[in-house]
Amino acid sequence: MAVFLTSVSSVLVIVLIMALGYILRANGWFADSFAGNISNLITKIALPASIFTAVMKFLTRDKLVSLSQGILFPALGVIIGYLIAWLVVKVLKIKPGRRGIFMNAIVNANTIFIGMPLNNALFGEKAMSYFLIYYIINTVSTWAFGIFLISNDDPTVDKSKQTNKQKINWKKVLPMPLVGFIVAIIWMLLGIPVPTFLGNTLNYVGALVTPLSLIYIGIVLRDAGLNNFKFERDSILALLGRFVLSPVILILLIKFGLHTGFDLPALMRQTLVVQSATPMLAVLPILADEAHGDVEYATNVVVMSTVLFIIVVPVLMAILQFI
Repeated sequence: MAVFLTSVSSVLVIVLIMALGYILRANGWFADSFAGNISNLITKIALPASIFTAVMKFLTRDKLVSLSQGILFPALGVIIGYLIAWLVVKVLKIKPGRRGIFMNAIVNANTIFIGMPLNNALFGEKAMSYFLIYYIINTVSTWAFGIFLISNDDPTVDKSKQTNKQKINWKKVLPMPLVGFIVAIIWMLLGIPVPTFLGNTLNYVGALVTPLSLIYIGIVLRDAGLNNFKFERDSILALLGRFVLSPVILILLIKFGLHTGFDLPALMRQTLVVQSATPMLAVLPILADEAHGDVEYATNVVVMSTVLFIIVVPVLMAILQFI
C-alpha cells in the first residue's frame, strides 16, 4: 500500500506541474516562442548538466566494474526492443514524424524522475547500485541512439535530395546530453574532484530539466486542445510496448540468464524489471519539436504513460514475486 501511494504521489506531482504549464499558457503568460526557448535550454544546457551530476553522484570506478555483468541484460533488452519496435513501424506503416518517437517510447524510460523514487520506495538504498545498471543503459540508449531515430525522422527533410557528400553535422552526431555523459564518465574515471561551486551550479541547472519539460508538455496540451487527447492506434501500441513488451523481454532474458549460470541476485532482477516498465521520457515532446516531429503525439503518449503508471504499479508488484 505504501508503494502504491508513493507511485500515486509521484504521478500527481507530474500532473500538477503539467497543469501549471497549461494554465499559464491559457492565461497568456507564455509567448509563442517560449516553448522553443525551453527546448533549447533543456537539450543544450540543463540535460547535460543533469546527466553529469547524476553520473558523479551515483557512479564510481569500482561500481562500474562490479555492475558489468548485470549490464548485459538491460543492454540486450534495449537492442531487442529497438528491433521489435522497428519491425512494428515497418509492418504497420507508422507515419514519418512519429517513427522515432514511437521507438523511443517503447525502449527508453523516465528512470530519474519516476524510476528512482519508486525503486527507493520498493527496495531502499541497497538497490541503488542495481538501479545504476539500468540508468547507464537507458542514458546511453537515449542519447547515443534514440535521439538519432527522432532527428532522422524529420518529416520536413526530403531524404531523396540528400547526398552522401554532405558534411558531418557534429551537433547531431554528438548531441549535448551525450557529450555531458561522456565528459562525466571520463571525469569520474580520472578521479578528478568536482569543485564545490561547479557542482552546485550544475546541480541547480540540471534540476531545471524535469519541471521545464513538464511545463512544456502543459503548453503543448493547451495549444493542441484536450479534445485531441485520445487513445489511437499508435498511442495504444506505444503504451503496450512500454508497459508490456519492454518488461517481458527483460524477464525472459533474466530467466534465460539464470538457466545458463549467471549469478543475478533477486534484488537486481526485480530492480531491472521495475525500471523497464516506468513511463516514457518527459523530454520526448521536446526532442520531437527539435526534429519537427509530431509533438502532439509525443505529448499524448508521455502523458498517458505517466497517468496509467498508477495502474501498472500494483500489477508490477504482483509479477515481481515470481522473478
